[in-house]
Amino acid sequence: MYARTATAALAAAALMGTGAVLMSTADTRTADRAGAGHVTAVTGVSTVSALTTNAKRTAPVVFAHRGASAYAPENTLAAVDKADALGFDWVENDVQFTKDGVLVVVHDTDLRRTTDVEEVFPDRTSWAVKDFTAAEIARLDAGSWFGPRFAGTRVPTLKQYLDRVERNRQKLLLEIKSPEIYPGIEKETLRVLRQKGWLDRAHVKNRLVIQSFGADSVKKVHRLRPDITTGFLGTPAVAELPSYAAFTDQINPAYDSVSADYVDAVHALKGAHGKKLRVNTWTVNDAETATKMAGLGVDGIITNAPDVVREATG
Repeated sequence: MYARTATAALAAAALMGTGAVLMSTADTRTADRAGAGHVTAVTGVSTVSALTTNAKRTAPVVFAHRGASAYAPENTLAAVDKADALGFDWVENDVQFTKDGVLVVVHDTDLRRTTDVEEVFPDRTSWAVKDFTAAEIARLDAGSWFGPRFAGTRVPTLKQYLDRVERNRQKLLLEIKSPEIYPGIEKETLRVLRQKGWLDRAHVKNRLVIQSFGADSVKKVHRLRPDITTGFLGTPAVAELPSYAAFTDQINPAYDSVSADYVDAVHALKGAHGKKLRVNTWTVNDAETATKMAGLGVDGIITNAPDVVREATG
């Protein structure tokens, strides 16, 4: 999922997507805590829309993509805190391995776009995350590229990230990034989650989803911890959906690949935990697209600008 900036918020009424995402309702915390940064949070959000076709529809759950990444550097603790300040429970992140086997939260497999790695390590011939130790990555500035006031922001480890999400009482949509180049990443991710208390019943039932573009990676997570809710990132053909439903609970496609018929086809199936297969779409950053996606019946919307989507669909 790749996008950086969001368009300006536009007030819009929206048809609401059917169903709530597995284990969650729409964000209910108000924006009383907002105030950090330049965005004003929307208050008094209702989770249910007006009647449409004689049936009430539930607003899609809003996931803050890489944190509230329209307003703070993506995948950093600052972005997690911004999502919290705006009143959002769910944050999404990306996990990768360092050279010495530490899990860090960063999107690109290359460090150049979001850090000053070329300045700090000018003699290196590779900028790949997997070619740097955790200590080396900890030296990098992961905020200046986004704006001067974020200078000195660091790439968090997964442990640091989990601590911040826990402190904020938020929920986590965790993406295992590029599993094909990180053997064993699923097992280590689960080990860290367990170590930090995220695999107890309360977290697994209500606060954690693990997803990946790699079907084999999702299968591994499901095999190792069948109680965890999983999501597959992509748009499998309708004929292939039953095979995915055997190991995942969510089909999470890019917004430009979503249609009402596709959402209906996903919803017609039960996922790995015997409940209706869900649809969370990404990356939606404007009110018009958010309204359209809600009207198609998606269960969740993943966005850099969660306040924009909430205003459009709530």
